[in-house]
Amino acid sequence: MYHEQFLALAAYNRWANGRLYGAAEALTSEQFHADRGVFFRSLSGTLNHLLCADRIWLRRLTGSGDAPDRLDAILFEDLEPLSRARRAEDERLEDYVMGLTEADLAATFRYSPITRPGVIEGRIGPTLLHVFNHQAHHRGQAHAVITGFGHGGPSMDLVAFLRETGRG
Repeated sequence: MYHEQFLALAAYNRWANGRLYGAAEALTSEQFHADRGVFFRSLSGTLNHLLCADRIWLRRLTGSGDAPDRLDAILFEDLEPLSRARRAEDERLEDYVMGLTEADLAATFRYSPITRPGVIEGRIGPTLLHVFNHQAHHRGQAHAVITGFGHGGPSMDLVAFLRETGRG
């Protein structure tokens, strides 16, 4: 039951990111890098942060993959290579979720946070909920940046995804 919901969230995540990155293509490089007062300052900073966070979480969950040591690292200065990396990470996240079972979602894992020393133990299911919620939170900020420059932001509502893909 829960596994099916995580599969839908992983697919939604990829779909919403594709729409957001498509809308970002309308911006100039100056707009992409402009400080707009969001938490990671610019659209570039925000999208790089999301990639950083996903890489960090997937490294914690799978034990493999590149992971930066900072949440504000700029992995890619330009949109096009960032977009390629985002697509690859979304595919990696989706593949990971596809390989999980209900028992896996209830299992625990241990990790050390970047922001404070120590070891944390958490369950995989709730952690994945955080990963997807974190994406939605910062995608909202990114959407605000895009619309703030006068470009129409894409619909990224979960219900639109469910209708469009026949999952609803």
